[in-house]
Amino acid sequence: MRSDLNLMLAGFGGQGLLFAGKVTAYAGLMEGREISWLPSYGPEMRGGTANCSVCVSDNPIGSPLILNPNALIAMNLPSFDKFIDTVVPGGTVLVDSTMVEKTTERTDINVFYVPATKMADDNGIKGLANIILLGKLFKEMQFCSFEALMKGLEKCVPASKAAMLESNKKALQLGMDF
Repeated sequence: MRSDLNLMLAGFGGQGLLFAGKVTAYAGLMEGREISWLPSYGPEMRGGTANCSVCVSDNPIGSPLILNPNALIAMNLPSFDKFIDTVVPGGTVLVDSTMVEKTTERTDINVFYVPATKMADDNGIKGLANIILLGKLFKEMQFCSFEALMKGLEKCVPASKAAMLESNKKALQLGMDF
């Protein structure tokens, strides 16, 4: 039995946090696990603050609200500052080091500084830093099978944007290889 994933994704609106959260939730769904996906964003949307809580569990989920995540993806400094101290000891944190030049002093969590925005730009997949970070999270936590992750991604990329599927797969791979 896999341990539960209580993931907080946080950053600016427009960084694809809700999409990455949806891919994660669908990956859990593909395995028949219990899931919740709770988006939260300021009135500005694009450019404002956005975060998303995702639970993937083998047991019923009592509340979709995550106050103490065991995984955090922080894509901007305000989100890093707001959520870094809420992560449970032993938790996993992924920081987009292109956007956040700060590091944490916490030694009881596993922190990975991934220059995801730069990696996306350098690889011709601008705007997919979110999926690079999701790939790294998958590598570190194995919260689902690789097949379920691929199916979740395929489910979330709409048919009208089918060409984006290969770019998203490339981004996932970049994250897993980092």
